[in-house]
Amino acid sequence: MTGPARRPGRTRTGDTEPVRTLERGLTVLRALGQHGPLTLGDAARHAGLNASTAYRLLHTLQAQGFAQESAGQWRVGVQAFATGQAYLGAGGLIPAARPEMQAVVAELGETVNLAVLQAPDVVYVHQEEGRGLMRMFTQIGARVPLHCTGAGKALLAWQPAEEVSRAVADMSFQAFTPHTLTTPAAYLTELEEVRRTGYALDNEERELGVRCVAVPVLDGGGQTVAALSLSAPSSRLPDARVPELAARLQRASEGIRKALVT
Repeated sequence: MTGPARRPGRTRTGDTEPVRTLERGLTVLRALGQHGPLTLGDAARHAGLNASTAYRLLHTLQAQGFAQESAGQWRVGVQAFATGQAYLGAGGLIPAARPEMQAVVAELGETVNLAVLQAPDVVYVHQEEGRGLMRMFTQIGARVPLHCTGAGKALLAWQPAEEVSRAVADMSFQAFTPHTLTTPAAYLTELEEVRRTGYALDNEERELGVRCVAVPVLDGGGQTVAALSLSAPSSRLPDARVPELAARLQRASEGIRKALVT
């Protein structure tokens, strides 16, 4: 007698191991992206795996072109880059943002970044570099803690309360400078101020001598999908200029939103 047909998408208990293996493989790939190049031991440590499991996963990633090894050092492979280019494809966030970001740089001369939320960090996905002699540079794909960046505050301020609570609970609140916010209470108070003004500041909280102003980028449904930020040496970003720069970023953010929904 034939048993009942299984519904598409449903799994039995025994089917979860391949998914767990995929999860572990992606964790190893993420470790290479964040910390590489790495030895086998370091890759295992960053991924939270034993060395034999990491070894098998690295060789599987290598066979598919997502990792490569040279002289005992593992790094991200070219296939990871090729796959990542899909994020830059037509109709996505970056094509919508690029013209607006370029226009801001042309007008103000300062570096503009686009970041997305991956709590407890922000991930920088695009940058238009400024023209000044002292230019602010952030590596694309870099992850930076939410608590010490303008982009992080702009990304989190308008998220649902439960998501804010989860993100804050996961934050390390590491002090990078004397200006870094180092307690949940101080950070939550800061988010209230961000919601009040409509923009966020990094007041030399990540790096002394560098300030940043950031605004949220919304999609057609009014959800925050990214943050647009302008970074500059503190001497070029005094308090008196903040409202003007924030207003310019808000106009750019609205342009991005319109491009996303058309």
